[in-house]
Amino acid sequence: MTTARTTRPGAAHRLAALVEDALGGPLPVRLRAWDGTETGPADGPVVVVRSRRALRRLLWQPGELGLAQAYVTGELDVDGDLADGLRRMWAATRERRLHPPRLGLADRARAAGAAVRLGAVGPRPATPASQARLRGGLHTKSRDRAAISHHYDLSNDFYRLLLDDTMAYSCGVWTDENTGTDVASAADAQRAKLELICRKLGLTSGARLLDIGCGWGSLTLYAAEQHKARVTAVTLAREQAAHVREQVRERGLEDRVEVVCQDYRDITGGDYDAVSTVEMGEHVGDAEYPAFAAALHRLVRPEGRVLVQQMSRGRNAPGGGAFIEAYIAPDMHMRPLGETVQLLEDAGLEVRHTESLREHYVRTVTAWERTLEQRWDDFVALVGEETARVWRLYLVGGALAFEQRRMGVDQILSVRPTREGVSGMPATPGEWYERAARP
Repeated sequence: MTTARTTRPGAAHRLAALVEDALGGPLPVRLRAWDGTETGPADGPVVVVRSRRALRRLLWQPGELGLAQAYVTGELDVDGDLADGLRRMWAATRERRLHPPRLGLADRARAAGAAVRLGAVGPRPATPASQARLRGGLHTKSRDRAAISHHYDLSNDFYRLLLDDTMAYSCGVWTDENTGTDVASAADAQRAKLELICRKLGLTSGARLLDIGCGWGSLTLYAAEQHKARVTAVTLAREQAAHVREQVRERGLEDRVEVVCQDYRDITGGDYDAVSTVEMGEHVGDAEYPAFAAALHRLVRPEGRVLVQQMSRGRNAPGGGAFIEAYIAPDMHMRPLGETVQLLEDAGLEVRHTESLREHYVRTVTAWERTLEQRWDDFVALVGEETARVWRLYLVGGALAFEQRRMGVDQILSVRPTREGVSGMPATPGEWYERAARP
């Protein structure tokens, strides 16, 4: 008589059962565990759980943040192309109408029991070093300075490696003729964006431009060189301010550009001909945005123009998500485009033109991610593997969010009318786009 042998399920099968219980549907990806066992769709991307510590991290921090922590530390990985893996996971979730985990007491008890059997129970894993640690009240000046420093003061060398020679860290404008995703194509897209902004603002020789959140000076330097504007560039990031000042000296623009390292709330004066703020408004905060909009109105002269380029998100997801807010842009806040337009108009500005650049950001972020992968060893040598993995997840996930319309980005052009209602705006904006890529 032969006795049938009972095969003990491997770690992958136990993990898959937990995931399917939490999602309320079949596993959308293939799963490989630390013991070499695999389960799930044969043709799906392979999520590799390299360590029991990844499971322990998820027990302590369920959801997106726990998954991100496990990924950046290398405890969890995706075998193959990360972008394709995330895209297929999102598609499977939509098609099967799977829902995010809503773990009750019974679910947590089952998960804890499975963790015991898998040998994954233990103290809470240390928070990865790359995660932001901010103190103080939300959107106080000191906390905002720390939040900006966490992201933008990573090092100028890092951003020189990632970005093209314009050092523009914002969405470019890709023309029909520009079909590549290499560094040269990205630079062309950024110059097209800078020229478009200058045209929308109506910059002429000697015009006074206030560039709030100037970054590494791409718009400041372009407006001063190409349009002979006099620019006051404002940033909270000391690394950025140092870079812009160096470029001003090298290009002989001392008579046209002033660089100020300060909070926008401390800007005095006014009567500027134009004000720009490119992807800085996301850092202002929800409660603080009306005062920010009022400052934009105060700082520009009557008939002067204000251009806001800003990311947007759906009404029910105003932030960047747990990962973005913990690792990339702490305390950021995004809202639907219409709400931002309303806030600007409530401050006394008249919104004259809005333009979505959502698809342009897919290509922009894809170009940055391509550079990251091509120069991976250089990035790891410069900032370490953990931070490089943070940026890989950030760029791949960001491109996918814009691709799937979970995030957007828009240029909003407004004007401060005179008391009599005169805007000084052209009847039609056609000249904005004529040869915008080749000034």
